[in-house]
Amino acid sequence: MSERFDCDNCKESLYGRKYIQAEDNPYCIPCYDSLFANTCDECKELIGHDSRELFYEDRHYHEHCFRCFRCDRSLADEPFTSQDDALLCNDCYCNEFSSKCVACDKTVMPGTRKLEYAGSTWHEGCFICNSCQQPIGSKSFIPDKDDHYCVPCYENKFAPRCTRCKQALAKGGVTYRDEPWHKECFVCTSCKVQLAGQHFTSRDDSPYCLKCFGNLYAKKCEACKKPITGFGGGKYISFEDRQWHQPCFTCSRCSMSLVGAGFFPEQDDILCRNCNSNLE
Repeated sequence: MSERFDCDNCKESLYGRKYIQAEDNPYCIPCYDSLFANTCDECKELIGHDSRELFYEDRHYHEHCFRCFRCDRSLADEPFTSQDDALLCNDCYCNEFSSKCVACDKTVMPGTRKLEYAGSTWHEGCFICNSCQQPIGSKSFIPDKDDHYCVPCYENKFAPRCTRCKQALAKGGVTYRDEPWHKECFVCTSCKVQLAGQHFTSRDDSPYCLKCFGNLYAKKCEACKKPITGFGGGKYISFEDRQWHQPCFTCSRCSMSLVGAGFFPEQDDILCRNCNSNLE
């Protein structure tokens, strides 16, 4: 007698019948399908051994069940998108969920590079500078009403220009005599130190730091020979053609302060009452 060859599950003979080997054991077709076939996520029927099976995100489908939720088009060989567990072909997804480019009025397809700004969407190549017409891409830009400009074009077109170097002021800067200046361009006329953020004065419309202005134009204290500028709340005494810092206005003999007191000139000296009396 010949050796038996039976289905491992139902034990029926497989001689003359089609069978499938699984896990090193033979199975008749009905047993194989019931034991090993996956269930279609769409129709809930078993996906038989002779059916084309599609697998997506832990879900199994018959080929004819793998279709667009909206238009019923087969997705077996087409790109598709999943939206809230519903499968959609690209056309249906774009019509329902994708935005349109405000420049060309065409759909911005999923996966394509795009730019979103102020609630609007552009294809990357459609978002261009209104001046040079070149795509802005990932570079910085400046909006002006409904237009957009790359930074160089905006500066050339709209930004004020520095009074000294004539180049555009992209940001910051200072204003002097209603004119714009770069901070690094607004300097003392004499020593060229930057004046932004510090006290300065002017002469003949030219700005000077206080030190240079004092050295160049201020009168000198008769006592200490340093400039009398009057800046910073400093007070000074003036008599005839001579000036003194208030702390420097003292008797030439005894050094007593003469501020608010009577004094007597004696050639180049100034004397208090006592020292003047001693001379008589």
